[in-house]
Amino acid sequence: QVQLVESGGGLVQAGGSLRLSCAASGRTFSSYGMGWFRQAPGKEREFAAAITRSGGSTYYADSVKGRFTVSRDNAKNTVYLQMNGLRPEGTAVYYCAANRVAWPSSLNRDYDYWGQGTQVTVSS
Repeated sequence: QVQLVESGGGLVQAGGSLRLSCAASGRTFSSYGMGWFRQAPGKEREFAAAITRSGGSTYYADSVKGRFTVSRDNAKNTVYLQMNGLRPEGTAVYYCAANRVAWPSSLNRDYDYWGQGTQVTVSS
């Protein structure tokens, strides 16, 4: 069992930056690949970024590629999402999730554990 707690959300102007953190409980964090998803009001949850267990491979949605960076610190049981160049359409609840697959997955069905989410609001 893994418990995930996101933090770092808030209100930011378009073009600004935020760094989200996701702290995981337990001593097996390095056994899980991690992902970030987001859900805008009235829309389905969508994939943003993923990183493998070691942090050696990452994968991004086209909509965030070049602006977002996912990273992890296994010693601190934490995964991060650095978001630069935020756009109003990036307003959403951002979730981190944990999976047991060996690749940086973009698929909801690969993820076993989810956090409660943190709100990011981007003003124009």
